[in-house]
Amino acid sequence: MALQGLHHITAITADAQANVDFYARLLGLRLVKKTVNFDEPSVYHLYFGDELGAPGSILTFFEFPGAAPGRAGDGQLHAIQWRVAGEEALAFWEARLQGAGVATGRDGGALLFHDPEGLAHELHAPPHAGADAPLTADAPDIPAEHALEGFEGVRAYASVPGRSTPLLEALGFRRDGDGERWLLGDGVRHARLVFDRPPAERARQGAGSIHHVAWSAADDAELAEAGAVAARAGARPTPVIDRQYFHSVYFREPSGVLFELASRDIGFTVDEPAAELGQALKLPPQYEAQRARIEPRLTPLANPRAAA
Repeated sequence: MALQGLHHITAITADAQANVDFYARLLGLRLVKKTVNFDEPSVYHLYFGDELGAPGSILTFFEFPGAAPGRAGDGQLHAIQWRVAGEEALAFWEARLQGAGVATGRDGGALLFHDPEGLAHELHAPPHAGADAPLTADAPDIPAEHALEGFEGVRAYASVPGRSTPLLEALGFRRDGDGERWLLGDGVRHARLVFDRPPAERARQGAGSIHHVAWSAADDAELAEAGAVAARAGARPTPVIDRQYFHSVYFREPSGVLFELASRDIGFTVDEPAAELGQALKLPPQYEAQRARIEPRLTPLANPRAAA
């Protein structure tokens, strides 16, 4: 078993169009799939990523219109880390974000900012970035050399992070320097998990908060093996679940973060050609017969890629 870094990260938005404007227009990601929540088909599930939605680039959002703002706390993910090519790319993004009215800051070599709903992002230009192939989208107003290159990792709050150690080690995570920093990778792709001390306020799921993080598995066989490993380490994994574009296993790790293991053997071209990704509403097969009822209830979305 060799989990391959991150597969995707899923967060919550209260405004699908504003969400598309920020991630597809400003950040230059490609909207690779416009579908609905498997468990609640009256709301969108939007997927952003590189040109094909490769594992390691995929940021997804559940839209719950009018959802109250969320607040990250103990047992929750609170920031998304991205890779860029170098200092020139960081300077490009600093100027682009500030030009769009987005406040930025610096923490060491990282560029920090938030989306309009408060979701925290960090851009890193790590010296090891070249070890993983860049996962970029084509955006006409973003030079290819400055495009986001996929995930560097995620940050989570944990009051007693040591409780997570046995499970993380069982899944193949290894210590990454000082503190509660972990690295997961198989020689092809890598990603980091960092535990930070939580704030005093209790967590509240809502708009601008991260729902879960998914780590990349090869196929159903590796999902079953990793699920069994997690169970022996004390987690309570679900059976393998069909999510149409990948198969998944879910469980909470001991610090409270919702983990998903997702397979990378299916992909987003299973129901539409690569050139048309993200343009049409694609429904899970079990909801296709309800399209005439579902589609009119969803807000029409202007996709910057389609407009171009």
